[in-house]
Amino acid sequence: MLRFELTTQLLRIRTLIALACLAGVPVAAALPFASQPGERNGNESGLFGASPYSAANHAMASLEFTAPLLLPIVVALLSCAIASADRDWGVLRYLYAAPVTRERLLAAKLAAAALATLVAVAVVMAAGLAAGTVFFGWHPFHIIGASALTVGDATIRVLAATGYTLLCMLAMAAIAFTLGLVLPRGAEALAVAVGFVVLASIINGQPALPAVAAVLPVHYWQDWVGLFDPAGVTDLALGVVVQLAAIVVCTVTGWLVLRHRDPAA
Repeated sequence: MLRFELTTQLLRIRTLIALACLAGVPVAAALPFASQPGERNGNESGLFGASPYSAANHAMASLEFTAPLLLPIVVALLSCAIASADRDWGVLRYLYAAPVTRERLLAAKLAAAALATLVAVAVVMAAGLAAGTVFFGWHPFHIIGASALTVGDATIRVLAATGYTLLCMLAMAAIAFTLGLVLPRGAEALAVAVGFVVLASIINGQPALPAVAAVLPVHYWQDWVGLFDPAGVTDLALGVVVQLAAIVVCTVTGWLVLRHRDPAA
């Protein structure tokens, strides 16, 4: 079932277009600075300012740019489709009659959503590294206002940042997946998932609502940027706990939906 879910969803035209858009962002971002590798990106600071210094710099800047909105939207698209496609196509009742247990169905769909999320994050990183290598070359990781990182230190930080972002996107996938099970149609679930990302981002930007923002997974999505801050390494522990809590709550909710309610109805 896992292979069927992956091949059915990842090879769909809309999925390929969405992944191509993700891959196109790092390439498009590198083109304006292709003629000035190793130079600061205008007056920009942080990862954006250091983007032209090396392939790794550009990859992390691409991840920072896509992670707040574009990447979670693509993840939501994939997860909503995986959760709701069988019901939308009218074949879910036949799966139950196969017989396929609801636990096995949920496990296969959750695994497919997790792997699809991994693919989406990997596309951004791979495109960022490829575009950065072509346009800027492979050089030490540069941090504005600090000395360049060693290869070992840079590797550890890049892997930590990528893994943390993957966990955040898995939380988004779990939310979208649950919406795909609860709501009548996949399109409705996707609209609500995108609306959640946009609304949560707006709330997160409001200084008057810190207590509300603190319980939203979106609030912690960009914490990994502190790994490349000259002032020191940020603490990602709270963000990890919140993302894991969201995943657990959504997974249990999805299991309860499949167990106590017929999603094909």
